[in-house]
Amino acid sequence: MIRFQAVHKSYRVVGKDVPALHTFDLDIASGEVFGIIGHSGAGKSTLIRLINLLERPSGGHIFVDDTDMTSLSDAQLREKRQRIGMIFQHFNLLASQTVAQNVAFPLRLAGERDATAIRRRVDELLARVGLSAHADKYPSQLSGGQKQRVGIARALANQPSILLCDEATSALDPQTTAAVLDLLLEINRELKLTIVLITHEMDVVRRVCDRVAVLDAGTIVESGAVADVFLHPKHPTTRRFVNEALPEEAAGEQAPFAHVPGRILRLSFRGDATWTPALGRVARETDVDFNILAGRIDRIKDLPYGQLTLAMQGARVDDALASLRQAGIEVEEITPPSPENHA
Repeated sequence: MIRFQAVHKSYRVVGKDVPALHTFDLDIASGEVFGIIGHSGAGKSTLIRLINLLERPSGGHIFVDDTDMTSLSDAQLREKRQRIGMIFQHFNLLASQTVAQNVAFPLRLAGERDATAIRRRVDELLARVGLSAHADKYPSQLSGGQKQRVGIARALANQPSILLCDEATSALDPQTTAAVLDLLLEINRELKLTIVLITHEMDVVRRVCDRVAVLDAGTIVESGAVADVFLHPKHPTTRRFVNEALPEEAAGEQAPFAHVPGRILRLSFRGDATWTPALGRVARETDVDFNILAGRIDRIKDLPYGQLTLAMQGARVDDALASLRQAGIEVEEITPPSPENHA
């Protein structure tokens, strides 16, 4: 659906080119929810605005549905942008227009003049986002979550195939954030929209995204399926994001395990393996003892997962680990084996 090919972006500042995004390639598949995560100044907003050419790249090519966006004329670009919806961190609603008028605005911009058709489409969109009763209110009369729902309805007005979300939940409280993310997931599933979502919160990525790219100082330092990146972060920036989302895991990683007898391991379970009693079975079969030091069971989007940090002792620990891996459980050794740990 979206392909970046050798794309980079710099800004001219006091006569010098300052890079915002270093050269990168990236593919975003049709129908997926793709997350872009990074701290402030990492280049997230620049990257997402390259997709609809609100920012033009300094070099490279950006393809949307196999169309090179950088080659389009102004008229062609305006037409293409109608198929790319966008929602914003601070809503960007027209204060002097009602909710219905805000949602109708892109329809009028696209040239729709049939008042009945506009009203029908607006009513349909407001029903989808749960705001039918608020059509005649003004933005100042709405809560933050309601404003963002208006923004989502407005972004869907021209039946886009892509929805860009620029920090869409960062101005909302946790409960409202969860409701808005649920709405985005519902839209993704029912309308088969490709959603590109930027955020500085790993928990947002965990809840709704299929794949993620991690940005640090204008460079994509890690990317892949959310489960892989979340459960096994490789880059220090990614690990910091995961630790912010799971502070208890971070505390467990930093705990002094030197005094704990046995080999310290982290087991990661995904899908059906999360619910199977594999650890108990393997312990019985290999006659090992284990002590659970930290753990959690949760979901990454629709995928159940679990992680356990534990100490394992016994003469057949290696056999136990091989059996766990054979059962589809990922095993990482936090502390290397030593002669006393094998005892």
